[in-house]
Amino acid sequence: MTATEGPRPGALEALRARLGRPIDAASLAAFRVLFGLLMLGSTIRFAARGWIDALYVAPELHFHYWGLGWVEPLSALGMRALFVGLGGLSILIALGLFYRPAIALFFVLFTYVEVLDKAVYLNHYYFISALSLLMIALPLERGWSLDARRRPALRAAIAPTWALWALRLQVGLVYFFAGVAKLRVDWLLHGQPLRLWLAARDELPIVGPLLRLPETALAMSWAGALFDLTVPFLLLGRRTRPFAYAAVLIFHGLTGLLFPEIGVFPWVMSCAALVFFDPAWPRRLWARVAGRGSGGARMAEAFAAPPTRAPGPLLTAALALFFALQLALPLRRLAYPGETAWTEEGFRFAWQVMLVEKTGMVTFRVRDPASGREWLVDPEPRLSAMQAKQMAFQPDMILEMAQVIAREEAARGRAVEVRADAFVAYNGRPNARLIDPDVDLARERDTLAPKPWILPAPPRR
Repeated sequence: MTATEGPRPGALEALRARLGRPIDAASLAAFRVLFGLLMLGSTIRFAARGWIDALYVAPELHFHYWGLGWVEPLSALGMRALFVGLGGLSILIALGLFYRPAIALFFVLFTYVEVLDKAVYLNHYYFISALSLLMIALPLERGWSLDARRRPALRAAIAPTWALWALRLQVGLVYFFAGVAKLRVDWLLHGQPLRLWLAARDELPIVGPLLRLPETALAMSWAGALFDLTVPFLLLGRRTRPFAYAAVLIFHGLTGLLFPEIGVFPWVMSCAALVFFDPAWPRRLWARVAGRGSGGARMAEAFAAPPTRAPGPLLTAALALFFALQLALPLRRLAYPGETAWTEEGFRFAWQVMLVEKTGMVTFRVRDPASGREWLVDPEPRLSAMQAKQMAFQPDMILEMAQVIAREEAARGRAVEVRADAFVAYNGRPNARLIDPDVDLARERDTLAPKPWILPAPPRR
């Protein structure tokens, strides 16, 4: 090194410079608008189908997440007002009006609704919570927003690279871990549970007979795993991106058609995958539609302005923690013994998408040691149809129901024992016991540790 040469920047400084490099802000603005519109449509759909009352008002009890037993629904009027608020916040997000407080409050309210009842858990609800939390930190209001119109100092045609890559990473993790989760014997060797689901749609014209074939289920299972594992990387490549996005539309279009119960998830992922395109795509698309120039001179001036910056130390730490959790939650299932798709341990918040088909039935055997009296309790009359269905094959929900029974008997002055006769049919296997029938569930506690009272998965015949 000569005397005139300064020291070369370290790897960390080079990375920070790269993350702070300016990009066209149009893609980030379009993502914000699409997110807000999708959430508005989803909220309206949820309310129109009567799900607010059916899921959160009508049930007399709710199944709680670990550590969140204190979270309860509002009154009927309160829950309806909350959803009106979610719709209003979605409009503010799409318009970019009071964006930061709007997205922060949206995250709080949406996540509150999500954690009210384990029976209602869906992967795309978790995705929306995670995404809205991330969006609080992102400068998505710089363009195409009323905030930028109200506050000209906020307006900018460029944004830092790190904001776009944070979104890409979040979307890519969903696909990748969904693919990793499919690397199971049932999925790859037996085409389950697609074999069951496709056969149930054999009434469809033209393709119906094909859906009954085991070979169709097996081929689609392999295609699904391959798609999830590769699509985020193919979307990153300029040459492969158009074909990869076409695959995104086909894949999510087919899943939405064949499995309408998954709701808005295909729409959410199809829109979210647009973050992998060139950041200028919305501006260029608008220029073609409007028949105007793409604003090249204005953009050149914007890029000549003072450079954007990498996130500061506090934001860097927050983003690092956020993505560490996004990595740890899907991987935590490796810490549990046995087949976690059967035990459900480490199954939620881990992108375990469309992996299982379960039906179950459970009856509780209650015994009063003081009198020796025994009786059966059928939980279904006290639960909604969704709660009864989900509880019947999820061990932690069976445990909570057993403890509800025990607490109610304790209030009557009886310290009872509660055992469960739970039988589950899993991915085409015959019914098998899920819970050790000799374990008194009233004495067990719901923890994050493996639950020894969950019996092993039955072998496939």
